[in-house]
Amino acid sequence: MSASGPHILVTGSTRGIGGAIAGVLRGRGARVVGHGRATTGDILGEDLEAPGAGGRLWDRALERLDGRIDVLVNNAGVFEPAGVDLAEADWEAAWSRTLQINLRAAADLSRLAVRHFLDRPGGGRIVNVASRAAYRGDSPAHWHYAASKAGMVAMTKSIARGFAARDVLAFAVCPGFTMTGMADDYLASRGGEKLLADIPLGRVADPEEVAVAVAFLALEAPASMTGAVLDINGASYVR
Repeated sequence: MSASGPHILVTGSTRGIGGAIAGVLRGRGARVVGHGRATTGDILGEDLEAPGAGGRLWDRALERLDGRIDVLVNNAGVFEPAGVDLAEADWEAAWSRTLQINLRAAADLSRLAVRHFLDRPGGGRIVNVASRAAYRGDSPAHWHYAASKAGMVAMTKSIARGFAARDVLAFAVCPGFTMTGMADDYLASRGGEKLLADIPLGRVADPEEVAVAVAFLALEAPASMTGAVLDINGASYVR
């Protein structure tokens, strides 16, 4: 990475975990371009549900960052219910939307990042924000969410194994419940405080806790850690 500070693209960075990640990275000297629904300041607006959106976002971020991206953080995601009693068209639409945003867009961006990193000395890093659900599963209404996050973990490990020899490193974090808008809604739907009994730590994570782990992987983790997946779930799921 350049002595002028790393250039980093963070998806889904307007609030919650993504906002915390962008803030921590900027505090550590990184030049960060974020992503959200609308373009404003250092945020590039792209709807990742749309085909080709990952590629458009990458090209715009690369231009904004003077032709160099050192780290890609794939954080954008949706957490929407799709129970088995849905009409077939609604079921298919929910799966398509969740897999497109949570996994396919991240895959498209990761592909472009790998190609970019291979074309220059020093390589680069990818950090994927997955979920505890990748290993533990999720509620009966969130199969698609768990599947998308499991795919993200598998993708991370595949990138790490495939490109480590060329200085392209890949990591993932798997948060459990984190105090974001999505987690607030889910906690309420599953009984609120009663759900905390399943977390030995006794509380959900703060977005800043996840952000610190992501920043470590993006900026400091030794190369030998490539392929690592870090759990941040208060010991609610221990592998």
